[in-house]
Parts: sequence; structure tokens; C-alpha cells
Amino acid sequence: MATTNQRPIASPFGAASSATEVMAGIDLRGRRAIVTGGYSGLGVVTVRHLLAAGAHVVVPARDPARARVALANLPGVEVAEMDLMSSNSVAAFAAAIVARDEPLHLLINSAGIMATPLMRDEDGHEAQFATNHLGHYRLTCGLWPVLRAADGARVVAVSSRGHQIAGVDLDDIDFVRRDYDKWIAYGQSKSANALFARALDRRGVAHGIRAFSLHPGQILTELGRHLSTEEIAAFDALDEHGQPRIDPSKGMKTLEQGAATSLWCATSPLLDGLGGVYCEDCNIAAINQPELGRKGVAAWAADDALAERLWKRSREWTGLDVAGASH
Repeated sequence: MATTNQRPIASPFGAASSATEVMAGIDLRGRRAIVTGGYSGLGVVTVRHLLAAGAHVVVPARDPARARVALANLPGVEVAEMDLMSSNSVAAFAAAIVARDEPLHLLINSAGIMATPLMRDEDGHEAQFATNHLGHYRLTCGLWPVLRAADGARVVAVSSRGHQIAGVDLDDIDFVRRDYDKWIAYGQSKSANALFARALDRRGVAHGIRAFSLHPGQILTELGRHLSTEEIAAFDALDEHGQPRIDPSKGMKTLEQGAATSLWCATSPLLDGLGGVYCEDCNIAAINQPELGRKGVAAWAADDALAERLWKRSREWTGLDVAGASH
């Protein structure tokens, strides 16, 4: 089955909609969710609303002690150790979840790093690609049995409008032959998030698993910790008082507005029967047209042939795939 057409649907929400508005009337009692990156920025807001709707939420964290402090005012959330840069750590976390033999209804892959100095994982993969894509690829493959058991799961990949910086260079993903550029690397990893959702959706649809990717908005969070003061200024992200500029029509959102689209992708009944698409502003995005600025998804990030090539390479690099999937 092909993925859903990449074009907007009739949604009552928009760029300024908040997580509270999107989650009104959503009942997640008896549902289980995992949110990577759930202890900072957008992730904390996402976790709070999932808990409020009745879900049991697990937050994997490279630093569990820090995560428990950040989530101290959210009773009921479970924290477990996992480092997306370590294949053994991801495998151990996934195995522990699968061993519970409980269905997993929502997997929100929200963790990420941005514009970092050149670093590599234990296999030599560039760190942004390794963390933002390969770590979540491994996690999803490892959790596949419990996602299938949910008989109606959703996997959400938090991408970014930054995907428009660069497509995926399958000939030199890891900057071995080309000079490292932290923004090209970031854009590549975010394009990979969108392509991952397309390929995953094709494999999951027969098992009731649908996948989505999204742009949450431009929000100054800890994701920008590697940026200089000059780089932040160049984004025009702060007003004259040094406060974050809020203008949802231009993509500059509060945390509540930023979390809205990922929660919409994870829970909205409007998306029942749909999947594989990139979303923004609580709707399915259109293919980007240059005259519209940066709104929408770049054509290369909605390319099924490229999505399949990336999936094949990811399988080769990790030795993992989703078991029993049809595609």
C-alpha cells in the first residue's frame, strides 16, 4: 500500500494551536507511550500531555538522574537508561520493554542533536546522523514486536524544517570524503527522519502501525546548545529584550505550540487510516514550493525510492530490520 498523499487535509488546528487544544477530548487510558528526548524542551511538554490524557509514559534517557529531576513534577512517568549513540544501549532498552509483553501504542522519537562539532559513534557514523536517525531506527526495530501487539500503533519522527538544508547523501553519509559541515549534517539527519517515516509506514500498515514525521516549529530549546550567540542572533529568534520571538505564522512558536503537531500526529483521529507523511502546523504539509518560502516538505524528503534506499542502507549498517513486515 502506498503512503498517504502529501497534501493538507481538513484540520481544525493551525500554526498557533496549542498542545492543550490538540489534546482536548483525547483519551489515552490504558495506552503505553515511549518518548525519546522526553526530559527537555518539547519532549517534557509532550510527556505532560500524554500523562494528562491517561497514558503510561516511559522516557529513555542517557542521563536518567537528570531526567528524573526534569520530570519530578510529573508523577507517573517512568525513566529508563538509553543512549541513542550506543547500539548496545538501545538494544538493551528495547529488549527490556519487549520482555514486559505489553503492547506499545505510541513511539515518539523526539530526541535529537543539532549543529554539533564533528563527532562519531562507535561504528564511525557521524553523530547527528547516528543519533537523529540510526539510533531511532534501531529503537523502532527493537520495539517492533510490541508495536505490532498494539493493533493500532503510531510512530512519530520529529524532523525539522531544517531538512530543507540538505538531502541524504548516501554516497558519503559520514563526511569521510567531503569536508564536515554541521548544518549540512543536521539537514541530512532531518531529511532522514522524514524518509524513515515513509519507509516505516509502508512496512507497518499491514500490522496497524502508521508512521509520521513533522516540523514542530522554530523554538529556542536546549537543542541549540552548540550555537554561538552570533548564530542565534542570525536566526532572529530573540526580540530586542532578549526573549524568544513568538510568531506562529512564521514558525516561531512557544513550547506548547511546538508540541502540538507531534501530539496531533500521535493521537488525532483525523489521521486514522493515513500515514507516511510529513506534517507541520497540525496538518499534513504540502510539497514545498520555492515561492512559498520554507513552508512544506522538500520533494526529496517525500521520495519513496530514496526512502527505500535509506532503509536498505540503515539495515546494512545496523543489521536490523522490522520483523515480519510487509512492503
